[in-house]
Amino acid sequence: MKIISCLILSSLLTIVPLVQAGSTLEAVKQKGFVQCGVNDGLPGFSNPNDKGQWMGLDVDMCHAVAAAVLGNAQTVKFVPLTAKERLTALQTGEIDMLSRNTTWTLIRDASLGINFTGVNYYDGQGFMVNKDLGVTSAKDLGGATICINAGTTTELNVADYFREHKMTYTPVVFANNDQTVKGFESGRCDVLTSDHSQLYALRLQLTAPDRAIVLPETISKEPLGPSVRQGDNEWFNIVKWTLFAMINAEELGITSQNIDELKKNSTSPGLKRLLGLEGDLGKALGLSNDWAYNIIKQVGNYAEVFERNVGSKSPLKIERGLNALWNKGGILYAPPVR
Repeated sequence: MKIISCLILSSLLTIVPLVQAGSTLEAVKQKGFVQCGVNDGLPGFSNPNDKGQWMGLDVDMCHAVAAAVLGNAQTVKFVPLTAKERLTALQTGEIDMLSRNTTWTLIRDASLGINFTGVNYYDGQGFMVNKDLGVTSAKDLGGATICINAGTTTELNVADYFREHKMTYTPVVFANNDQTVKGFESGRCDVLTSDHSQLYALRLQLTAPDRAIVLPETISKEPLGPSVRQGDNEWFNIVKWTLFAMINAEELGITSQNIDELKKNSTSPGLKRLLGLEGDLGKALGLSNDWAYNIIKQVGNYAEVFERNVGSKSPLKIERGLNALWNKGGILYAPPVR
């Protein structure tokens, strides 16, 4: 019985956070910055520029939380994390939030002591191949060697897809994106698999990007979003409503460029509530009433963040697709601020 009890305790320790979440908001205010976990290098989502400044869609989520909580979007310290490190860093309290292209799944949500605060990018897994391979469909990949990033949902998705289509494959697993790209480029594998957003970003890192193509199939649902530790509902609500504020701002037509004019002249009740001109909604979050104004003014609405990082104003040129607003053909939707 003692052996069984020890085994049970050991199993529980692998899935329960090593620290109990307390008042993250107060801790952030005391230290004066948000400690944010991001990808260790993924163009468009989190990647340092030539000046060493972190840029990207997920990076801007961290900036937005800092703007909401501290009034200054620049009060962030970024912690680059591999896929295998990311959840442990959040569980142990090394970071205040994780904003690192992480898929929301049942096991992660229910068994690891973390809460996903929403979806900031709807994605799906695909395959990238060298044009010389002569493959135009994922259904032609039987017998292929496939480069995979360790510690991700892509490993299980590939296994499911090939088993469903009665095909064989050989996985070649790497620790991070850089190694995966090098493995693909050196010919260690025929195929690189990841979320579509990552494939377009990783293709830019190839010596000859035009020689690689992304196949049309999407084999999974990958709702990506920021997460926090369970047990601190105040911080959970802040990160969640930071994302919702950016989405609602786009829907209301509020941008970083027109926000001051609209704040002065608009008669829209929804706009007035969001910008803290009516009601006392910031208090419900433990924040000042200008929390959303600071987000939009300093970081932008969701459309601005999307377009400059991964959309039409970025090298990736990814179309909005599912990430368009619900009233513009997508599924992006936020609860009302009221």
